[in-house]
Amino acid sequence: SIFDKWLLFCLGVVKKLSNNTGRFANATLVRLNEFLSAGYKKGVRPVRDWRQSTTVAIDLMVYAILNVDEKNQVLTTYVWYRQQWTDEFLAWDPEEFDEVKQISIPTANIWVPDILINEFVDVGKSPEIPYVYVGNTGLVRNYKPIQVVTACSLNIYNFPYDVQKCSLTFQSWLHTTKDINITLMRTPEEVMNDKSVFMNQGEWELLHVLSTYKDFSVDNDDYYAEMKFHVVIRRRPLFYTVNLLLPSVFLMVMDIVGFYLPPDSGERVSFKITLLLGYSVFLIIVSDTLPATAIGTPLIGVYFVVCMALLVISLTESVLIVRLVHKQDLQSRGSRDSGRNLGLGLSTRDSGSPVMDGILREITTIRQFLEKKDESREIAKEWLQVGYVLDVLLFRVYLLTVLAYSITLGSLWSVWQNV
Repeated sequence: SIFDKWLLFCLGVVKKLSNNTGRFANATLVRLNEFLSAGYKKGVRPVRDWRQSTTVAIDLMVYAILNVDEKNQVLTTYVWYRQQWTDEFLAWDPEEFDEVKQISIPTANIWVPDILINEFVDVGKSPEIPYVYVGNTGLVRNYKPIQVVTACSLNIYNFPYDVQKCSLTFQSWLHTTKDINITLMRTPEEVMNDKSVFMNQGEWELLHVLSTYKDFSVDNDDYYAEMKFHVVIRRRPLFYTVNLLLPSVFLMVMDIVGFYLPPDSGERVSFKITLLLGYSVFLIIVSDTLPATAIGTPLIGVYFVVCMALLVISLTESVLIVRLVHKQDLQSRGSRDSGRNLGLGLSTRDSGSPVMDGILREITTIRQFLEKKDESREIAKEWLQVGYVLDVLLFRVYLLTVLAYSITLGSLWSVWQNV
C-alpha cells in the first residue's frame, strides 16, 4: 500500500542518516526533524481519511486591556491564545529517537488551521512566535500572545460606572465543519473564572470571559463552526468620581448655600453669577475627559447639563426676588422726585407773597413729602416681607428638586455598579 511504501521510505531515510559520519551523526533532534519532514506536504490537511474532520481545540486568557476607544468603537486587548490539533503525519515512536516525546519545529513547515477572529479591524503589535511544539502522538500545540484590535459595540450611557461586553469570535475562514471543527481546550467554567494572568492595575477590571460554541450556515448547505469569547470588563470609577462628580457636587452645594444671603442684598446675584461662570469653566475643562460617540451621550453629560440649568434657574430666581424687594424703592424714588418738583413750583408761583406765607407753604410741602416717605417705607417693608416668604418657598422647591435629582442619579449609578 501507499502507507507501507511511505514508511519504508522514511525508514530508509533514517537508516541513511544514522550511517552519516558528519557533525549531525548523533543528533537525535536532527534525525527526528528529518524523519518528520521527509515527504511532508504542508498544503494538505493532515488526515489519512479525508472524511475525518480535524478538531482544533482553542483557549483564550486575557492578559491586559490596552485601550477602549469609545469614539471609534474599538477595543484593544492583549491575550494569550492557545490552539492544538492532531497532525497524523507528525507521529513517531519515541523508542527509535532516544525517548524524545516532543519537539519544536518551525510553524511555516507544517499545516496550520486558518482560524481567524471575525472582529479584527487592525493588525496589532504582536510578537512573532515562529515555532510550535509537536508531540510523538502528532499533537501540535501552537501557543502565542496576540494584541487584538477588534470592533466592539460600546455603550457609554452609564459612564463612569459602565460595564462593557466585547466578543472575540474564532472560526475557520474557509473550511466547513466537515474539514475543521472547533472545541474548547478547557471547560467553560474554567475559562470564565480564570484571571491568573490578567494585569488588573489599569482603568478596566476583568469580570469574566464567557464562551459559546455554535455552528451556522450561510446557504443552508455548508456549516461553519465558531467559538465566541465574550470579554466582560468594568471601568474603575474612582478617578472620574473624584475629578468629575465631586467638583460638580461642591458647586451645587455652594449654590444652595447662596440662598442664605439676604434677598435684599445685591451680593447674592453676584455670588450666583460667579458660580455659574465657574461651572462653565469646569465644563470646558472636563469636556475632553468625557467619552464621545455619534450614537449617544453618557448620563453624566446629561447630569452636567441639568446642573447648569439648575444654576441658571437659581440665578433667575435670585434676580426676580431682588427685583421684587426693591420694587417699592424705585416707585418711592419717582414719587420723591415729583414731590420735590411741586414744592419748587409752589415757591416759584407764590414768590411775590409775604415771607411767612411762603415759609408755611414750604413747611407744608416738606411735611407731605415726609408722610409719603413714611408710607413708602411701610410699603417697602411689606414688599420685603413678601420677598422673604417667596424666597423661602422657592428655595424649598429648588432644594427638593436638587435632592430628588441627586437621589435618582445616585440610585441608578449604585445599581449599575453592583450589577
